[in-house]
Amino acid sequence: MTTKTLRRHALSIFRASLAAADPAGAVARHLARRNFDRFRHIYVIGAGKAGASMAQAAERVLGRRITAGLINVKDGHLAPLRRIELNQCGHPVPDERGAAGSVRIAQIAAAAGRDDLVLCLVSGGASALLPLPAEGITLEEKQATTRLLLACGATIHEINAVRKHISRIKGGQLARLAAPARVESLLLSDVIGDNLDVIGSGPTAPDASTFATVAAIFDRYAIRTRVPASVRTRIERGARGEIPETPKPRDPLFARVRNTVVGGNRLALDAAARAARLLGYRTLILSSTIEGETREIARMHAAIAREISSTGRPVRPPACIITGGETTVTIKGDGLGGRNQEFTLAAALDIAGLPRVVVFSAGTDGSDGPTDAAGAIADGQTLARQPDARLYLDRNDSYHYFQPLGDLVITGPTNTNVMDVRLILVGSDK
Repeated sequence: MTTKTLRRHALSIFRASLAAADPAGAVARHLARRNFDRFRHIYVIGAGKAGASMAQAAERVLGRRITAGLINVKDGHLAPLRRIELNQCGHPVPDERGAAGSVRIAQIAAAAGRDDLVLCLVSGGASALLPLPAEGITLEEKQATTRLLLACGATIHEINAVRKHISRIKGGQLARLAAPARVESLLLSDVIGDNLDVIGSGPTAPDASTFATVAAIFDRYAIRTRVPASVRTRIERGARGEIPETPKPRDPLFARVRNTVVGGNRLALDAAARAARLLGYRTLILSSTIEGETREIARMHAAIAREISSTGRPVRPPACIITGGETTVTIKGDGLGGRNQEFTLAAALDIAGLPRVVVFSAGTDGSDGPTDAAGAIADGQTLARQPDARLYLDRNDSYHYFQPLGDLVITGPTNTNVMDVRLILVGSDK
């Protein structure tokens, strides 16, 4: 097995994972099992990077039954539709287009009556794509808060807890707006554990987090005095009980709400494993719940690659180790990149010189951080081709490290989003 073959196989395995994460099929299968005759009107709303694909499926099944619809999507994540409008917005930092779309989505939900259905389609990216700030907070202040959280390495669960408490639509508040209509939410999970209140910041799910939770997050990352004053004031007032909380699990409004996860990271990993076995690899899905600091996770993966190469444990070559989940990057430099590119660069340092070893990491949504790449690929000879890896890593500049090597993974928008897929391939010497 040559390194060139391993690289080709890594891309093939990743493509198989993307095919399995297709949200359109999942939405269509779910809706086809339902009877919608009892509803007077059907409104389709939502947000997320997979919104276009999910909306296509809804139109295929429901057709003219759809009265109106609007979904906020990331720039470029489009598809031809007839009855549901797509509104392109900024991501990962929300913008005015997202705010305007969120106002219209809230209006559609609020206009629904008891005999109507509000079908809510939510996928990864929905938190940033549904920016409807709470009273007294501007979009710019919400943007500044998001940037602070991203830069300090906060987890997606922590970021979403904050978003819910500075929003008028997240944390079950969209369901509150839609009451007394029936609400059916179909969720494509991009979070570890598939928690309903975390996916897209849970716009139609009960919220387990509180204002006190958010205050603790600010203190954990020492940013309480750095967030905008309006945000700090709202969180502190909420923690004192001066502002109503988001809807909690026992709220009667959820009697007419159903949230269903129709796809997630595990399906993508299972498909990757099947593809790897067909290519002749001994395959192990190590975990679908990997989280933590990207560089540390990369070192762990590189250590596994070295162990397989030297001892044949935990599986003998040809071996494929697969992991999923979502790591975080603490930004200290001024470079360009994303968590998948940074993972691959950090791992490349630790596999340098190893023969027949390839490391691959990419986001299933086709985008990694503020770049046009989904991720990157490296092997044991990558550092020999470009030895300044440590300098680029220190600057968080993985994109410009891999770009001249031709080792960025560029897929374009995939219209799905089920977190990341990471691969370690170790070839045999026969």
